[in-house]
Amino acid sequence: MAKCEVCGNDYGMAFEVHAQGAVHVFDCFSCAIHRMAPVCENCKVSIIGQGVEADGMFYCGAHCAREQGKAGIVDRV
Repeated sequence: MAKCEVCGNDYGMAFEVHAQGAVHVFDCFSCAIHRMAPVCENCKVSIIGQGVEADGMFYCGAHCAREQGKAGIVDRV
């Protein structure tokens, strides 16, 4: 069995996520999101959808990017 790196649960159906040369082990998607998802620079929510990036900063959407003074960013609809 493998132990989740977030909650420590020793679970037979744990899974690995390979990202940026590292291997992470989680027992559920909630723990994976908690550890791996970027955080919005404005509202601090975990970005689990598309989000936007401006000047190397991540935002949950264009509204939050504009709140931080990033110009010309629009959400796609």
